[in-house]
Amino acid sequence: MSTKRAVRSATHAGSWYISDRTSLDAQLTEFLGNVPPASFEHGPLPVPDARIIIAPHAGYSYSGPTAAWAYKSWDVSKIERVFLLGPSHHVYLSNCALSQCTEYQTPLGNIPIDTKTIDELSQTGKFQKMSKAADEDEHSLEMHLPYIYKILSESEGGIRPLVPIMVGALSTRSEIEFGELLSPYLADPKNGFVISTDFCHWGSRFGYTNYVDDPDCENVRSLNSSSYFSSSRGHQSLNPEVPIYKSIEIMDYKGMDVSNGGSHAEWTDYLARTKNTICGRHPLGVLIAGIEYLRDKGVELALEQRKPVAGTGPAEVVAKENLTGEEALKYRFGKIYWVQYKQSSHCKTVSDSSVSYASGFAKA
Repeated sequence: MSTKRAVRSATHAGSWYISDRTSLDAQLTEFLGNVPPASFEHGPLPVPDARIIIAPHAGYSYSGPTAAWAYKSWDVSKIERVFLLGPSHHVYLSNCALSQCTEYQTPLGNIPIDTKTIDELSQTGKFQKMSKAADEDEHSLEMHLPYIYKILSESEGGIRPLVPIMVGALSTRSEIEFGELLSPYLADPKNGFVISTDFCHWGSRFGYTNYVDDPDCENVRSLNSSSYFSSSRGHQSLNPEVPIYKSIEIMDYKGMDVSNGGSHAEWTDYLARTKNTICGRHPLGVLIAGIEYLRDKGVELALEQRKPVAGTGPAEVVAKENLTGEEALKYRFGKIYWVQYKQSSHCKTVSDSSVSYASGFAKA
């Protein structure tokens, strides 16, 4: 890879988020300040060892406050680089692609790219290279850069280099393969991970109007289907206790619950059953596959490298603090905790639309 300086411009600044440095910094400070300092039973923030976070990538006026919950939880005290995985919205990829830039611009300052790690990944032969145009068109990566810059610049270690990865429309097998490929980096405590995803995109303009009214999402049906249209009443027949926005919440929460379990097969089954339009489902699938691989295949090595410690923080971990050995490590490593969820609007009719945003972290 060439070492010639190549800077990816902040192409979405001024439209998707503020381009003025002072104003943007103040906005992020406000978003982060609105997150309670000791939230969701995880003790003081950031959460120790929470070096993996999941956060949305919409315009900051929509998803910025939700993303703050993930970034406020993020523990960067030990990390030396940040892997950023986001979906490809504009370029079709059947695998993953690496940036050819040496820096990513943000209004707050530039973030260097870890070209050494990019070269290591490239040498596997599994990755494509992003063109600069494709790199700059993609917002799923860029929308995280100001947050990453702010958190790192205000930490003791300062700015650390970035490893941006654009994740394509991976098959189930490919998600597992990339999860295993990235698992050594995921296991390394010197690496932080940011997974970029929004949740359900609901409405006719997204081509998705599925509806459920059961918590397990077993009875999924489309509200645009004639079989669910009541001509005598002139509207779709809905469970009166489950308006559309609540149905969306049920589907999203079920997806979060499935991801908590760390089973890639269950994640794939959930998506096949609900067709939920989670735009970062593939980056999240790679993470789940990597966590599962480390739990099941790498647990012996992990146990050799560190002794299990008593559970701290989350109530469900504390309740299992007496677990020891392999059982304890499997339970704790990479469990995803979802800490915030919002919808851009509350859909009540089929003509409405919304996008869901969620933030979470995993301790590793």
